[in-house]
Amino acid sequence: MDGVSSLSLPAFLLSFVHLSMQVNFVACQLFALLMAVWFRIYLHPDKTSPFIRHFVATLLGFYLALFCFGWYSLHFLVQSGLSYGVMIFASLEHMHKYCFIVTLGYLICCQITRVYVFDYGMYSADFTGPMMVITQKITSMAFEIHDGKKSVIRMPSLLEYLSYNCNFMGILAGPTCSYKEYTAFIEGTSYQQLQLKNVDGKDVKLIKTEPSPKNAVISKLCTCAICLVIYLSLYKLLPVDYSINDSFVSSAPFYLQVTYLYLAMLALRPKYYFVWTLADAINNAAGFGFNGYNKDGSPRWDLISNLRILDIEFATSFKLFLDNWNIQTAHWLKRVCYERCPVNPTAATFLLSAMWHGVYPGYYLTFVTGIGMTMAARAVRHNIRPYFLASDLSKFIYDVLTWVCTQVAICYTVVPFVLLAVGPSLKFYRYVLIHHLILISRYSSVVLLCRIIVAQMIHMESLLIV
Repeated sequence: MDGVSSLSLPAFLLSFVHLSMQVNFVACQLFALLMAVWFRIYLHPDKTSPFIRHFVATLLGFYLALFCFGWYSLHFLVQSGLSYGVMIFASLEHMHKYCFIVTLGYLICCQITRVYVFDYGMYSADFTGPMMVITQKITSMAFEIHDGKKSVIRMPSLLEYLSYNCNFMGILAGPTCSYKEYTAFIEGTSYQQLQLKNVDGKDVKLIKTEPSPKNAVISKLCTCAICLVIYLSLYKLLPVDYSINDSFVSSAPFYLQVTYLYLAMLALRPKYYFVWTLADAINNAAGFGFNGYNKDGSPRWDLISNLRILDIEFATSFKLFLDNWNIQTAHWLKRVCYERCPVNPTAATFLLSAMWHGVYPGYYLTFVTGIGMTMAARAVRHNIRPYFLASDLSKFIYDVLTWVCTQVAICYTVVPFVLLAVGPSLKFYRYVLIHHLILISRYSSVVLLCRIIVAQMIHMESLLIV
């Protein structure tokens, strides 16, 4: 715990507040899961008008917000109201820009107030957490309307707008989705339409195929249970801040420090897996998230999924890790920044991500470091990787070594994100200063080693052939 937090509240009281907030969050999400099943069965689009579905989804969303955050949840209404006013009165040419500035600016003001006025180091599930998702939704809709993409051709009504931003399925943990996808779910038009014909070849009425989300929900809830058990079992045994403990750093060799850091981050990630997978299961339970069928005919329920756990844990490049982590946020950053920034879009995207996450200095240290890591990974993949595709063995060696380097680089980059404050983060960097440059240029050394190995393998193969 940092010094500012310890001055604001006694340690035991602060721990109790954080624990109660986490319990409230989980309780509300479980309640939302039950309401999602009820919503899909009793307020099905075939039985209920879109108006009723919008109204109930919004009402339940505000109930959960009030239960979790009290009157702080009024910020959700203020943020949505300000942006809705901008979208109504601003011209179509500039509406998306003004909306982006107002919405993100209001979020940052709330984050500054929360962090530096009320409680520095507060548990992350605070009232600005839902505002982060609402910011994504508001700006995504504004850009969709401006671009004329995804068939958004009219301004939504106020109820539709609030339902999209604050529905009970995504008010606490998201994920972000496009307005078109959400309205298709509400109106019941998101399922595949089939054209049937009778024996005489005459067309018969269209019918919908509506697969059950039961298997997907059960599978994701099992994943949540496993992640929760792993997290509760390990996170206290492997605290990240122990990596900057003076006695540990002075006594442990560097390889052991790196191993501990990897295990500490491995123990921390299941918390995010739990939150995002549970949010995905809630949306699926309500019937939202259907994404067509696999080749074997099984339904896919990954339209708004936020992560792919196995692809994260076995990522062999920085890009692959980021592509599978917080997927919907990555899509949002790409739409509103990367594809539009005329100068250095990679750096601009990382900077926007840091601003969106909050005002802790550790966020900026993480994302600034991430810029260098991303550029290094991109250079290696484009210029070096082709040399290792000559045989399956050389590719396997390349994948193993790049997996190790990627996991170490991710751990190294994310430490300030977890520590939050400048002091602990710089202390971590000071301890590994000599290794900072090594990690930034890690791919060069790895590639050199791999090229030597591959050259030797090719030489041996040629000798055997002779």
